[in-house]
Amino acid sequence: MTINDQSNITILKEIAELLNEETDMIPMLKGALSKFLNGTNFETGWIFFINDKGKAELIAHEHLPEALSYNDCQHLRKGGCWCVSRYRNNELKKATNIIECQRIEAAIEENIGDHAGITHHATVPLQSGEERFGILNVASAHTVSFSDEELELLESVAFQMGSAIKRIYLTKQEQEIALVQERNRLARDLHDSVNQLLFSVTLTARAGIEMSEQQELKETFKEIQQLTQSALTEMRALIWQLRPKGLESGLLEAIKAYAEMLNIQLIVNVSGVIQFPSRIEETLFRIAQEALNNIRKHAGVQEATIYLTVTSTDVLMVIKDEGSGFVMDLERNLLSIGLQSIKDRASAVGGTADWVSEIGKGTELLIRLPY
Repeated sequence: MTINDQSNITILKEIAELLNEETDMIPMLKGALSKFLNGTNFETGWIFFINDKGKAELIAHEHLPEALSYNDCQHLRKGGCWCVSRYRNNELKKATNIIECQRIEAAIEENIGDHAGITHHATVPLQSGEERFGILNVASAHTVSFSDEELELLESVAFQMGSAIKRIYLTKQEQEIALVQERNRLARDLHDSVNQLLFSVTLTARAGIEMSEQQELKETFKEIQQLTQSALTEMRALIWQLRPKGLESGLLEAIKAYAEMLNIQLIVNVSGVIQFPSRIEETLFRIAQEALNNIRKHAGVQEATIYLTVTSTDVLMVIKDEGSGFVMDLERNLLSIGLQSIKDRASAVGGTADWVSEIGKGTELLIRLPY
């Protein structure tokens, strides 16, 4: 075994240990890439994740020259390139020398910083079995082609990264399944205990109204009945939030059913084909829930309109009411818990949440989520 072979084995071992220990995707990939670059002749590298629609997203990078890191890596984040096109066409099967790179060429042509002799790069797909995640690109100064041995080492590292990415995805899926199971358990417990107790109190109050002869006592029982009925509505809404019944029948059916439960008349307008990942679907449903709750509690109306527009890259949801509206405290810039929850949910999937509201003229909530 040559010294170089021993060195490569050491690098692969160190990278394997890091990939096995790390549980967060981005730190894991950045750490593995850094170790790889520090232990080989490769000097810089970057990783794209590419979704089912072929959209590339820059996930991690290390030791980029000024020309490529300029303005938050703008030339790596935009435009097309040969390696991504080959990946999309399912033509990128193994580590390959790239003859030219449009992204690097564009950065050099604009003369926005030193490119440190980086003009070409090698590329390799990141995958686990038949499941593909993206590509790893690496480069060195004044190098237009890498040796077979270097490409073999690159393939080995890519294989390790692909397996680790798959592991994290599986772990995340298991966590999401466990979370759903726990939500279902809580929903069952609330329905079987607190919900039934509140229903019993409502029946008892109704009986008290009928049996009481004193008007003052009747009014007390009526107040108990109204408060308990309100608590029941809140409890049912909470159970819905824990376990969204009807979502399996489609997003719009679930939103309509939730609005009906809150006694809100909902008008629905749809443009485009409603077909996106389950995470986006649940996010839209949770946001619609929160918006409808806000309308019931604060708007003073029982009607709302929802507009859903789906394009090839994102979905726009608008929820509008003609209620009392509100004005934000611009000096304190404080959001209600409901609005903050909506904003956080949209942000968690890379989307945005905005609203327009005026006293006496209602509120319009605008949600845009990429998918």
